[in-house]
Amino acid sequence: MEIIQKSDDKIVLRMEANETLANAIRRSVSEIPTLAIDEVEIYKNDSALYDEVLAHRLGLVPLVTEKSMSEKTSVDLKLTAVGPCTVYSGDLKGSAEVVEPKIPITILGEGHKLELLATAKLGVGIDHAKHIPGLCYYRHILEITSNPQIDAIIQKSKGLIKAEKKGSKWLCDLNGAEEKAVEDIDKKAISNSGEILFIIESYGTIPAKDILVKATEALGDNLDAFEKAIK
Repeated sequence: MEIIQKSDDKIVLRMEANETLANAIRRSVSEIPTLAIDEVEIYKNDSALYDEVLAHRLGLVPLVTEKSMSEKTSVDLKLTAVGPCTVYSGDLKGSAEVVEPKIPITILGEGHKLELLATAKLGVGIDHAKHIPGLCYYRHILEITSNPQIDAIIQKSKGLIKAEKKGSKWLCDLNGAEEKAVEDIDKKAISNSGEILFIIESYGTIPAKDILVKATEALGDNLDAFEKAIK
């Protein structure tokens, strides 16, 4: 396995793996506990949005999940605003940190007021999508037969890895348009290699590396539980 790119927001791995393993890790991302607004008490709402719509929007605001948090964690966030103004996620005040403070929540007209108390708790994505910590996906590294026309396309490509020539084959990462251009030249030239690019992009609730680690831990726990169940 090789780390191609690594930051708090994104990690890209090059590894030999089949689709079964990649999908198992991908699905396990939905079992990582993250913090999200779970309950909203609205005391005053003069905006054009119904209370239910407002609460739904607040639930989708990503919040930073600290390692010290547990299933008992409960964080209160207050919001008070008077129009005319646009109410943003950064107007939520409390001990939880909002990932992106400029997410628009609603608009208040002259003299309109919004006052509420939101309570954030830990949860998992298999119960509600608001708890999913990021995107997780993969694609195959392509093995492409070389010829002058195809070589010209590959050498201009800008994938996540630099194209590698091995004998009469290229190992490369092409976008959809480039792949179609190769197929137009020779449909049989493209095949999947035994490697994939595995990509995780964090929404900011937890770092991308931690998403990978926690997803594999969740997968391991599920496999242990399955093994015990069949004994």
